[in-house]
Order: sequence, then C-alpha cells, then structure tokens
Amino acid sequence: MNNWLRASWPTLAIMLGASVWGMIWYPLRMLAALGVTGTAAGALTSGAGCLFVLLVRYRSIATVRWHWLLPALALAAGVTNLGFVWGSIHGQVMRVLLLFYLTPAWTALFAHFILRERLTWAAAGLAALSLAGAMTMLWSPQLGVPLPGNLAEWAGLVGGMGFAMSNVLILKTSRVLPDMKGEMRTATIFGGAALFSACASFFEAMPAPPTGAHLGTAALLVLGLGFLLASNNMLVQYGVARIPANRASIIMLFEIVITALSAWLFAGETPGPREWAGGACIVLASALSSWVHRTKAKPIGEAPPGAALGDDREARGQDGPRAMV
Repeated sequence: MNNWLRASWPTLAIMLGASVWGMIWYPLRMLAALGVTGTAAGALTSGAGCLFVLLVRYRSIATVRWHWLLPALALAAGVTNLGFVWGSIHGQVMRVLLLFYLTPAWTALFAHFILRERLTWAAAGLAALSLAGAMTMLWSPQLGVPLPGNLAEWAGLVGGMGFAMSNVLILKTSRVLPDMKGEMRTATIFGGAALFSACASFFEAMPAPPTGAHLGTAALLVLGLGFLLASNNMLVQYGVARIPANRASIIMLFEIVITALSAWLFAGETPGPREWAGGACIVLASALSSWVHRTKAKPIGEAPPGAALGDDREARGQDGPRAMV
C-alpha cells in the first residue's frame, strides 16, 4: 500500500497542478472586478511568484551566467502570461484556452527554425489536426473566414504561440546552458511575465483603483496567487521528473477538463457542438504530439526517469514551466 501511494504522488502532483491552472481564471476575474486590470494582475501575480522563487531557492540561482537566451525566454513567457490572463478575463474561458492549446502547430514551426529540427510528416500532420480543430471551433456561416472573433480570442491565440516559443527556448537553454537549474528558468519566466505585463499596463485604460477593504482584498489575492503559482510550478516539475513524459502530458490535459467544469459552474459557459468537436481535435493533437516527440527523441533505456528535468518534455510543447497557466 505504501509503495502504491509513493508511486502515485507524481501523478497526483501533476493532476493538482493542472487543476490549479484550470481554475486560475476565476481569481483573475475577481481581481478585475476589484479594479485590477488584466495587465496589472499579470504583472503583480508574476512578480510575487518570481519573488517567492528567488527567496526560497536563491542558492540555486546565484551561480547562473548571462546568456542572450534568458531575455528571449523572459519575453516569450511575458507574451504567454499576458495572452492567457487578458484573454481569460475578457473572453469565453474555454475558447481562449483551446486557442491557447494550439501548441503542436507552433512548436513544430519554431523548433524547425530555432532548433534546426526537421519538420516530419508526423509533426506536420499534428499541426494540421490542431489547426483544423481551431477552424472547426471558430467557423460559422455568418462570420466567414475562421479567425478569432474578438481581442480576447486573439490574446489566447498569441499567448499559445508564446507558450510554444517558451518551450522551444527552454529546450535550447537546456542545451546551451546545461548547468542551469530549473529554479532559474522558473524565475526567468516569472520575472519576464511581470516585466512584460507591467510595460503593457501603460497601454490599457486603468479603472478606478481599489481602495479601502477592496485594496486589502486585492493585495491578499495578488500575494496568494503569486505563492500558489510558484508552488504549483515546482510541484508540477516534481511530478513530471518522475514519470514517463508521454504519460505526464496526457495527465496535463486534465487542465482542460477542470477549465470546462469551472467555466460551466462559475461563469455559465456551456460549449456548443462546434466547440466540443474543435476542442477534441486540439486535445488529440496535443496528446499525440507528446507521444511522437517522446518516441523519436530518446531511445528506450537511455536515461532513468528524472535524469534530465526538461529536455524532451519541453520539446514537445506541453508541460514546460509556465508563469501563469
């Protein structure tokens, strides 16, 4: 029994992490209702998360050396974070998340140019499957060309591109800077998200800021979210380091289930047939993408579980560290 429980901890850690990411949109909307805009919420919560990582794991971060990949990774993480946060606050959560999850399409493209990976027929097919899912979800006779219908959906789409770029750059970083600790990548991601959102906040109309009791509630939410997201990130990294990568990515798709349930319960959002059909294509492409990358990236028996926290995992574009989602 004890051995079974010990073997189950990594799976439970990933499921818990996916559940947190699937529900994080709700406290973000609470912040928006208190007068904290999406850009400000992204900056404040990511800044709190970065501070938490720096305080808790500062010894792992102190020895890092400078490289141009660090600001590039920070910028990609900033786009990822802002796209998801702003989109989930202002749009239909499930549609924004599904557009965000077009990762296989963008990962295949970015890996081809940045990592010099050959674009295989399998990768091209998975990219086409995910894009077909998006077209199914977005198409309607009234709207014509299947494009995102509002700024929130565009934000989710661009955020997903940033997520794919982040994963590719994380793999590039692990190759160029093999001695870099995972905590440094996490701090870079959170710090980049905070700086990018802070700069973007100057271009968003600011409502009346929270005052009095609302100010205290907003401050507690920001600090709580920062602590939660940083802890959740490290929890998920614990899980994905200890189970096969293809299995971990399937478990991570639990996030979409939690998002659908929470959007239905708290926002009254019920996906229609086109959303379900398109979402099924996107989820299937994400799941198959992890399996394809896993089987091609590493021969059986090359390394024990957890020997390299990140290389093939980030390459497949599914469960690398994330600043917000």
